[in-house]
Amino acid sequence: MDPFLEAPDLWPEVYSRLIVALADSIAPALMPEYYIAIEKRIYFDTPEDSIFIGIPDVTVLGSPSAPNPPPPEVQASVTTIIKPGHPQTVTLPLPEEIQERYLEIRETATDKVITLIEVLSPKNKRPGEGRDAYLRKRQQVLTSASHLVEIDLLRQGTPMPVQGAISQGNYRILISDRARRPQALLYAFTLQDAIPKFTLPLKPDAPQVTVDLKALLDSIYDRAGYGIRIKYDLSTLPALTSDNRQWLQSVLTHQNS
Repeated sequence: MDPFLEAPDLWPEVYSRLIVALADSIAPALMPEYYIAIEKRIYFDTPEDSIFIGIPDVTVLGSPSAPNPPPPEVQASVTTIIKPGHPQTVTLPLPEEIQERYLEIRETATDKVITLIEVLSPKNKRPGEGRDAYLRKRQQVLTSASHLVEIDLLRQGTPMPVQGAISQGNYRILISDRARRPQALLYAFTLQDAIPKFTLPLKPDAPQVTVDLKALLDSIYDRAGYGIRIKYDLSTLPALTSDNRQWLQSVLTHQNS
């Protein structure tokens, strides 16, 4: 995994491209018995509990944006001359309509959801309605007849709850086959590990479909021109541990030599 893809200004684009790339790569192997649909989850959040990172579509309800506020030093001087009993102009936290995309593999003959594929966003991994909404949906799937594939390519935030994991790693791919619940397969890997391939859980008589996330990310990287857009001389967000930072530096040095 390239940690620079997790940067707040870049991840929303990576997220959107990966959802579409996943759908396009899986579809040919599924048809005609199955098809894959791009769906969306909608909820409302407030600025105190939300960030825009990793959310492809955000609509703020309310009036158009107000002009930029004055610098802090100007604000301070204005505040000092407000007299008791005089009103102040304040800003209210308006609710945001959040849309998060996910994939559903459906049986063509019945439209029944066979497998749900989720790519986590930063909102899903920090306290607030984004995490609460996702956990509600996750619980619904885990108590249904559908399989769940959960892809977490973000180092920052609180991982989704599992029990019995020896290591959580930096990144995680969870495969929950409905026939094995409550047991599931957890691929936990670090920044320095290869991204593992995995097989989609489908109906017993379905052909095996393998997902190669590394190949998909490499293709996205090339087509989006990230190699010429990312400033690899700058620090990553979130910051790396010292050993990962040293490893990354050696990789970059080797590539530039």
